[in-house]
Amino acid sequence: MANTLTLPKDQLVAIAQQRLAHGIADNHWSEREKLALSCRILFDAGHDAGLAGQITCRAPQADTYYTQQLGLGFDEISSANLLHVNEDLEVLSGKGIPNPANRFHSWVYRQRPDVQCIIHTHPTHVAALSMLALPLQIAQMDTTPLYDDCAFLGEWPGVPVGNEEGEIIAAALGDKRAILLAHHGQLVVGASIEEACMLALLIERAAQLQLLAMAAGQIKPLPPALAREAHDWISTAKRSSVSFAYYARRALRQHADCLA
Repeated sequence: MANTLTLPKDQLVAIAQQRLAHGIADNHWSEREKLALSCRILFDAGHDAGLAGQITCRAPQADTYYTQQLGLGFDEISSANLLHVNEDLEVLSGKGIPNPANRFHSWVYRQRPDVQCIIHTHPTHVAALSMLALPLQIAQMDTTPLYDDCAFLGEWPGVPVGNEEGEIIAAALGDKRAILLAHHGQLVVGASIEEACMLALLIERAAQLQLLAMAAGQIKPLPPALAREAHDWISTAKRSSVSFAYYARRALRQHADCLA
């Protein structure tokens, strides 16, 4: 006999979260491995734009982080060829040089001690939406982790290799987990690599849906209370971990070399 058919929604949510927490193990990959896996996941999802874009995560040493080499595409990143750099983009370990545009990551990390990973890319639908200089609209259930959680920078400050661009982007991001950059691309941040990777996938999906919906008619807004409920339901560390593991398994079928 069923015992839960009369329970209120908040109790069912608590039961589901408890089962998820205890029923599925955490990911076993190192931070460097998760960065490399993220690059391959994002490459397969259309975030490839030649050498544009950067991914970083904090390293154990204060004010330093791991990032990819300039000259390598996301499909070439492995845990072995990542760089360890400081805030001045000086290489502490690894071969090669980082992308000079990583400078604005330093500004975001300084502003947001809660952030462990930053992903900046120029995927097709985000880039197309950025050309319209319109903010991201969240009006579909799957994209609600970005509801009221995606900032918008409506003026392009130029290529982000100077300190000015770092200050502008960090300020515009504020306390959000994502930002759409007009005439540019997207940036997402996460308390973990898994969270940032899932948000990067999601913002491109949201931009694609928005463009399709705008071509068909007027986008209808979500009820705010229900949208916030969905945002919180999906935006948990465990859900990010489980989702990342799925995409990682899929990527490893094609890109086993990324963990070399």
